Parts: sequence; C-alpha cells; structure tokens
Amino acid sequence: MSPVQQTVLAATNNASEHRPLIISLFAAFVVATLVITVWAGRQTKDAADFYAGGRQFSAFQNGLAVSGDYMSAASFLGIAGAIAIFGYDGFLYSIGFLVAWLVALLLVAEPLRNSGRYTMGDVLAYRMRQRPVRTAAGTSTIVVSIFYLLAQMAGAGVLVSLLLGITSDAGKIAIVALVGLLMIVYVSIGGMKGTTWVQMVKAVLLIGGTLLITFLVLLKFNFNISDLLGSAAENSGKGAAFLEPGLQYGATGTSKLDFISLGIALVLGTAGLPHILIRFYTVPNAKAARKSVNWAIGIIGAFYLMTIALGFGAAALISQDEIIESNPSGNTAAPLLALHLGGVDSAWGAILLATISAVAFATILAVVAGLTLASSSSFAHDIYANVIRKGKATEKEEMKAARWATVFIGIVSIALGALARDLNVAGLVALAFAVAASANLPTILYSLFWKKFTTQGALWSIYGGLIVAVGLVLFSPVVSGDPKAMFPDVDFAWFPLKNPGIISIPFGFLMGWLGTVLSKEEPDAGKYAELEVRSLTGTGAH
Repeated sequence: MSPVQQTVLAATNNASEHRPLIISLFAAFVVATLVITVWAGRQTKDAADFYAGGRQFSAFQNGLAVSGDYMSAASFLGIAGAIAIFGYDGFLYSIGFLVAWLVALLLVAEPLRNSGRYTMGDVLAYRMRQRPVRTAAGTSTIVVSIFYLLAQMAGAGVLVSLLLGITSDAGKIAIVALVGLLMIVYVSIGGMKGTTWVQMVKAVLLIGGTLLITFLVLLKFNFNISDLLGSAAENSGKGAAFLEPGLQYGATGTSKLDFISLGIALVLGTAGLPHILIRFYTVPNAKAARKSVNWAIGIIGAFYLMTIALGFGAAALISQDEIIESNPSGNTAAPLLALHLGGVDSAWGAILLATISAVAFATILAVVAGLTLASSSSFAHDIYANVIRKGKATEKEEMKAARWATVFIGIVSIALGALARDLNVAGLVALAFAVAASANLPTILYSLFWKKFTTQGALWSIYGGLIVAVGLVLFSPVVSGDPKAMFPDVDFAWFPLKNPGIISIPFGFLMGWLGTVLSKEEPDAGKYAELEVRSLTGTGAH
C-alpha cells in the first residue's frame, strides 16, 4: 500500500472511530431545521406566505438567506478543491461567482421586485400573452432547477457515504433518498418562511465553519499569506506555475476559449437563477431588495476571500495525490483540510472533520430546498394557476398544487440523483448557470428595458437559449469522449468546449431580438409604460 493510500485509510479509520459524533452532528442539524420548518409552517396562512414568506423579511435577513441559497456545495467543496488542484485558475471561480452579483444588483434586483409577485413568469406575463410566456418561463425554471438539484443530490451522496463509510450502491441511493425526503418536508410544510430560516441558519454555520478553518490555516503559517502561498506552490509539485494563470485553462487555444465561456456563464448566470430571483420577493419593497443584495455581496465576498485559505491551505498541508485519491475532482479537499489541521489520528481532527462535513451537508440541504421551492412555485403559480386553470384557481388550490409539485420534483430528483451518484457533477452546475444566462436573463432584460419586445421574442429567447445550451452540453466532453466525462466509455462529443455559454448566451439574446423583429404582433406601448413606471418607482408593486 502506498503512503497516500495509507493516509487516506487512516483518515477513513479516524472517521469510522468517531462515527457516533459525526452522526450526532448531522442529526442535530436535521432535527433543528425540522423544528424551524414546522414552526414556520404554522405561520404559513396564504399564498404570499408560502411563495414569498409574507414579504416580512428584513434586508439583512434576506441578504443572509440569499447568501445561504447561493453558497452551494459547488462553492464550498468545489472551489476549495479546484484551488487545491489548479491553484490560481481554481480561484477564478470565486471571482466569477462574486462579480456576478454586480449584474444582479445593477440590472435585476430592484426592477424585478417591483414588477412581479412570486415568480419570473409574473414579470414576463405583465405585458405579453400570459399562457405561452408563463409556460416557457415555468419550463425554463424547472429545467435549470432540476439540473442544479441533480448536482446537489449527487454531492450529498458522495459526502455522506464517505463519512459514514457506506460503499454499497443501495446505501448511497438511500442517502440520496433521505436528502430528497427532507427537501420535500422543508418546502411542503415550511414554504418560503421555513426555507428562508433554514438558509439563514446554514449561512451562519457555513461562515462560522469557514472562519474557523481560515483562522487555523493562517495560524499554522503565523498569519503570513506569502508563506501560505509559497508552501502551497512547493507542495503542489508545480512550483511557481501553481500561482500563475494557465494551469487548467492555458494549455491550448480551446482551453482558453473554454475559460472565457465559463466566465461569461458564471457572471451572467446568477441574475437568471430562479432560486435567487424569487428571493427578491420576500422583502417588503425594492429598497430592501437592493439592500439585501448589498448584504449578500458583503457576506459572499468575505466567504470567497476565505476560499483562498481553504484551497491553498489544502494544497500546502495535504499532498496532491492524497486529495485526488480521496476524490478525483478535489471535492473532499475542505473536509480533509479540517482533518489534517486537527490531526489525522486525533479526536480533535475527527471533531473538525465532522463539523465541516455537517456544515457541507447543511449547505446542500438549504440549497436543495431553495431550488425545489423555486421550481414548485413556478409550476403552481405559472403553469397550474395561470395556464391550466386560466387564472381561476383559488390560493388554496394553488398552494396544494405547489405541494404536489414539490413531491413530484423531489421524486424526480431522487431518481436522477441515484443514477448520477457516481458521475462527475461539475458539468451539471455549469449547465444550470449556462441555461439561466442563455434563456432567462435575455428575456428578463428585454422585457424590462426594450419597449418593442414581443411574446414571440420572449418564446424564441427562452426556448432558443434553453435548447442550444442543453444541446451543446449533451454533445460536449462533459458528457462523453473524456476520461472524466459522465459516460467516459462512449464518444459522441462534437462540440469541443465544456462550457456552452460563449455560444448559447449570445444566441439567446439574438433569438429574442430576431423573434421580436419578425413578429407580426404589435407591442402594447401602454403596458410597457406601466411596467417601466412600476419597475423604477415601485408604484403598484405587491
């Protein structure tokens, strides 16, 4: 057995010895969040409570919840792993995720809060034909949410099975099913109120856990960041190249283009993510929506700064072989770092490992609940109430449809998560961002700021961006033709990039423009004027 395998085995054995502690921490979080959910559920009386938490959350509370919704397993586990393996190029994910909030703040948050009630479909349908536009908005929301959900569910399976020593397929499927069941309970009982409180608790836990690890890493290097980076470069085996751009995306012209494509999707995708957009409706007015984004930028910015310590700390203190041996994508770098900081064979190491892993699990549960709420709300409010029932559904019927949609989406997510338990999920997260930026963002911006935009333009933009983004990823190295692909043994990839944004996002904007100029429909100038006044001033906002 190699030294690396011995170290990984020691870590696994240490986790095994302290498994009661690990299970207790997981159980404590689950019980606490279920209590919060039941408490919030008792206060959920009508549709405004279920969809928007009664619009009673303050700017700070919503900013904390937005942070909890946004900092997913991809942020916590994925970025730390990317930095630990690729150095500088890995940290560029943090920059992209953070810069994206400027787009949300400057272009989307305030007008969206003023213009809609519960979903993105409300904004689009305000000045266009309701049924086709709401159907398209609901379809896009559900597709983005399910792909994002799939990544989170698979991540939960990997994380928990690693900690609990579960190796059987049946055990991993049971973990995915447990996450799905908790998700259904959170949303169907607690609605937006319960989900928001869970996200707030999770954000506090995540920031607290990350602060602790950051402090311990910096303490190890006497708070000298230069020493930390130097040790990371040396221990990585890549020397100075570890701290320079190009380790992951600089080898060829294609990889550089792939990085640009990824960056575009990350920066523009956030402003079109359904579970982020619906958070703007939980505050009383547009001013609070804007302030909540400011709070979110501050909290998320602090977190992404700390990913420097997480990623480079893992690179400095753990060998590359050990990180990759544990997980080829580096997703376990943060838990392994906690273990090494406390001591691989010590109780303190086990406590740190259990704490950080419980925080990661909390992260997954909170994001999964937010995504499920976004997709079930869109189905119930846009498709069921306004398309199937043609606006004649009562609030009680609408909320019942949302709860049934939650159960259905939960079952679909469990089934897909079980199938994807051993797959590379990074492409699924990138796909969610790419679809959001390709289908949702162009339509929102055109609807808010272009007087001549028509129903046909909205439909062409949503469906065009959706189909091209999904299609390009299906025929990319993310799915086949690559050792790290979802299906590595087959090759039907003809699109060379792993990130479709550089093609699909301009295509979404182009189709919105083309559909509008070729449309025979005459846009309602009066409706646009009303929407413009409402989006800018809040007059008539719910």
